Amino acid sequence: MVEVTATGAAADAVRVRVPGLVDERFASRLFAQDATLWGPEAEAESAIRLSWVGLATSSRPLVDEVAAIRAALPAEVDHVVLAGMGGSSLAPEVICATAGVPLTVLDSSDPDYVRAALADRLERTVVVVSSKSGGTVETDSQRRAYSAAFTAAGIDPAGRIVVVTDPGSPLEASARADGHHVVLADPNVGGRYSALTAFGLVPSALAGVDVGALLDEAQAVTDLLAEDGEGNPALVLGAALAGLAPADQAGRRDKLALAADGTSVVGFADWAEQLVAESTGKQGTGLLPVVVEGPQAPEVRWPASDVLPLLLVAAGGEPDAEPGEGEGGAGAQTGVSVGGSLGALMLLWEAATAVAGRLLSINPFDQPDVESAKKAARGMLEGAPVATAPDLVDAGIELRGTPGLLDGVNDLPGAVAALLARLEPGRGYLAVMAYLDRSAQASLAGVRAPLALRTERPTTFGWGPRFLHSTGQYHKGGPATGVYLQVTGDPAADLDVPGQPFTFGGLIAAQAAGDAQVLADHGRPVLRVHLTDRAAGVARLLEVLQ
Repeated sequence: MVEVTATGAAADAVRVRVPGLVDERFASRLFAQDATLWGPEAEAESAIRLSWVGLATSSRPLVDEVAAIRAALPAEVDHVVLAGMGGSSLAPEVICATAGVPLTVLDSSDPDYVRAALADRLERTVVVVSSKSGGTVETDSQRRAYSAAFTAAGIDPAGRIVVVTDPGSPLEASARADGHHVVLADPNVGGRYSALTAFGLVPSALAGVDVGALLDEAQAVTDLLAEDGEGNPALVLGAALAGLAPADQAGRRDKLALAADGTSVVGFADWAEQLVAESTGKQGTGLLPVVVEGPQAPEVRWPASDVLPLLLVAAGGEPDAEPGEGEGGAGAQTGVSVGGSLGALMLLWEAATAVAGRLLSINPFDQPDVESAKKAARGMLEGAPVATAPDLVDAGIELRGTPGLLDGVNDLPGAVAALLARLEPGRGYLAVMAYLDRSAQASLAGVRAPLALRTERPTTFGWGPRFLHSTGQYHKGGPATGVYLQVTGDPAADLDVPGQPFTFGGLIAAQAAGDAQVLADHGRPVLRVHLTDRAAGVARLLEVLQ
């Protein structure tokens, strides 16, 4: 089962909003796949994006299908690599981590990161290539790299690559021609709602997870979440997320501090981050999930009027932390706690996000601004490389800023201070975006909490290009309240993408530059920090940022 408890201002929102949702039978209409729930402009998209409500039943045949693929693999194959981005990788990562089953997630175009994956137990590896559209450039590049590596090692790639894609995609045709195992996903489910489709279940089952049990957990709460009653946890959570204030009103709680507080589900906040940010961050509104280290993180403890603390607790448990004070009465605590098993939680959050979309008057199933960064990156890959001189260099660290940002600045500390000075008090947020090797440069993620304390503003940290398929939509389509610190670096060595005129290094550089350009075009302040020596540069950055 699942449990949702709201207090303070969040409880006020539930009390005011849920009765209207019950009166209009939102829950039962959602689970009946009523595409009219989000208005006429969203109806066409919604009509082809609602099959996720029935996946607990419709995905059952995948259990036997994947078992058959597993049985056909050589006995020595025990290392599963997932090549996928966003909705194709985040759910399997959480599913496997929670089950304690190893899974190598390759969701980067950084050449050092890709090279390390290729060198890891290749002779014992099966690769799941997951792409809904079949044209995701990172995933296609990774597939090419593994196919070449298998061939060079004398291993037939045909039997070592499993492709998960939508019916009729270019990837389906090429995979069948190459003799790969192919599993087709439900085309009427969007990527971020695809946790219980083939995208979530195939790599997880190959890695050893009992995905039938996961579907059982979702099935156990389906009737509850479809019920038109004020105790429906999806209605409660959705109303708490959306809050009381109109979507365009400054000062509303539009940031969620997601903290694990006793839950046995590992990494759930990272999955919820994409679901919520990409579903709601558009038309100048939305909800920004801020994944924090735990219940003692600054954003959970602050009494900030624009932040909703949300604690992920053990099933049947109570939160240990007390969130900051809100406006729900003198001394009242504002926050939400959510508990449950993983399969149940995934269906709950998907339904609650659909509820929040209705209350925020947006379409929760499109992502109009994700394509902008992809288009910019493609343009840079296809055109002649354009080298831009840095605005200044400090001890091997190149600094570039949006117009006017670095005026009068002469070093890295000054550049960081100039960016942070652009933060809007009481409403802004800082996004740190690192286009690096998230294994070798993992320590950089440690700057998140110190920066939040320094700025007294919510701070997110994302690895690029992974976050482009998650919070990247919110960065461009959400409220214009963010400032952005982008970190790139020279790899130890570049790596060719077989059959393509670009390298992995060229790809990730184009993705970073394209993202920065689109942010700048939207009027967002961006500080670009490029490390010519990654190890020394990260050490210097940690010193300055902390």
